[in-house]
Amino acid sequence: MRLGDAADADALFAPLAAEPALLLAVSGGPDSVALMLLAARWSRRPEKTVVATVDHGLRPEAHEEAQRVAEWAQALGFAHRLLRWEGPKPATRMQERAREVRYALLAACARKIDPRCAVVTAHHADDQAETILFRLARGSGVAGLSAMAKASSLDGLKLLRPLLDLPKAALEALCNEARQPYFRDPSNENPKFARAKLRALAATLSQQGLDRDALLRLGRRAARAEEAIKASAAQAQERALAEREANRARFDSDALRELPLEILLRLLEGQILRLGAKAPRLDRLERATEAVADALERRARLKLTLAEVLIEVAEAAVTLSRAPPRATRPRPARDASAAR
Repeated sequence: MRLGDAADADALFAPLAAEPALLLAVSGGPDSVALMLLAARWSRRPEKTVVATVDHGLRPEAHEEAQRVAEWAQALGFAHRLLRWEGPKPATRMQERAREVRYALLAACARKIDPRCAVVTAHHADDQAETILFRLARGSGVAGLSAMAKASSLDGLKLLRPLLDLPKAALEALCNEARQPYFRDPSNENPKFARAKLRALAATLSQQGLDRDALLRLGRRAARAEEAIKASAAQAQERALAEREANRARFDSDALRELPLEILLRLLEGQILRLGAKAPRLDRLERATEAVADALERRARLKLTLAEVLIEVAEAAVTLSRAPPRATRPRPARDASAAR
């Protein structure tokens, strides 16, 4: 696949044309530099299209590279923002924490540009396949295997990935054909990081049939299944909901007893998020769902707390509410035999 003319850019960015402002996340690697080149050729890009580079302060050369990106962006007609991760760095989970900080900095920068500004990243098909493999190796559920969507949310803003169907090779070729320099981050090849280890296995996995196309096919099928599960969970909630307030929801126990375990899990997860709690880890959510299903089947009472939400099972109803602060929370009278 070859990219390069304005027609390619117009087709790729067409879903973004209605956005009032865009913040392009450009690290200086070939993928994000290609994103910037394509955006420069886009005939309908919003007037407020800005490039941002995050200097994580993890490599001595990172700041100089960010400044070079600023020069490239300005040469293409873009305003540029240099964002820095200030303060001490963690000793563990470095890549995970750097990602969190990077997105927080991008979101804050986007809001300063325009409250409706969308953040645009250069994730591509190879990234998508790698994400699916990474999550598969960690036992993710259907939602995780669906991987990245072209449009999602970031702290209340839109997070857009217009290059998600393109292979990395096409983006590198675009930079080379334009004689546009770019940088390579050595941490991408550092074997101490999990994703770098998976990349090192790519050739071996491909020989066994688990190549990029197979992983993307798995992701598409998982996304299709995820859509069906979400729809079923929404219908189940509508049938089972007896009462809903801002900090509380009550469901009919008989209606919940009929649900497949996965649909019950999604219903509980949805209410936990609605009540303002953080999404629980999947394994903890699974254990809680199994305990609730077991109590419903035995018509037993159960109280448990998950992600700061109190779940109470009684014969007639299941109630979810925000748990009281830990200092004042009474020890739940839990039926220990209900847990698995």
